[in-house]
Amino acid sequence: MLLSNRASRAVLQDGLWARVPHGWARIRGEVERLISTDTATGRPVQIQFDDNTLLPALFGHHDEHLLQIEQLLDVTLRYRGNQLEIQGPETSRDIADRAIENLYDRLKGGQEVAPGDVQAAVRMAASGSLEDSRIAIRTRKRTITPRSPVQARYLEALGQADLTFGLGPAGTGKTYLAVAMAVSELIQGKVDRLILSRPAVEAGERLGFLPGDLQEKIDPYLRPLYDALYDMLPGDQVAKRLSGGEIEVAPLAFMRGRTLSRAFIILDEAQNTSAMQMKMFLTRLGEGSRMAVTGDMSQIDLPPGTRSGLADALDVLDKVDGVRIVRFGEGDVVRHGMVTKIVTAYNERDNSRSATKETK
Repeated sequence: MLLSNRASRAVLQDGLWARVPHGWARIRGEVERLISTDTATGRPVQIQFDDNTLLPALFGHHDEHLLQIEQLLDVTLRYRGNQLEIQGPETSRDIADRAIENLYDRLKGGQEVAPGDVQAAVRMAASGSLEDSRIAIRTRKRTITPRSPVQARYLEALGQADLTFGLGPAGTGKTYLAVAMAVSELIQGKVDRLILSRPAVEAGERLGFLPGDLQEKIDPYLRPLYDALYDMLPGDQVAKRLSGGEIEVAPLAFMRGRTLSRAFIILDEAQNTSAMQMKMFLTRLGEGSRMAVTGDMSQIDLPPGTRSGLADALDVLDKVDGVRIVRFGEGDVVRHGMVTKIVTAYNERDNSRSATKETK
């Protein structure tokens, strides 16, 4: 079967591409430098697979994974039986070869391959960081691997540093990967507790004025953390570990006066803390514990004139040994491609407003 670029475009016009995540154009931009300077075509690359049963998952529904690779790298893919042929510029062929081999290895290892994984494999093959994609976090429900070089650095930091800051826009995996690492360490017995916290800034943390019992008051503000937990563990295990105190999800105000030993502690939405709250939180770190702090400095909801505790902590701790700071950019967004477009549009608007104020 031949998947030519012309055929790919025809299929796209018929609407198949609507089922593929929209981030492909952004990924192609990252490798376009390499493609545009390499027009030499040589002998096609041949890949022979030893397990035909994995090929439907590798190629994707209606070959959508192969179509993605063709579109991203300007290559032509032809397969027959258990052989796949890659035609195109040399650099593009090599990137496609490494990406496909990586995806096949994932399937052989019992992992799944989704369209987002295809984009990630191409991105990491183009940047020469596919080895980083072999970093894996195993939880009860899934195995999680990095989808960008920055995610790989972040996972490395989470596994090594006493205190890790993950900074960047929505959709870059800051909180999700931190929760995954924490759940993995809890399962392995490296820590005894997992503590997840957020500032309840919308209520000014004055939860007593809200209706309902304590759980009903705080749940709406902590729901994103619960969502991540349920993505890592079966529901009955989440409930059991919550009731047994192994997992605790609580607003930031409840951290005061505690020393948290042998725990993995995560503070999400840290840009919405005050400097005093952030200092209080950071000093809860006890023996045998690790801490992850995530936030997006473009999403501060504090009252006017209040400096973000996250910004303050970054200034104070920038050069402290044992502290790792990992910064994500718009290019690291791994959720729906529309998130990237939304973040970019808002940033352009905000930058334009700032420039206008400066010229007045």
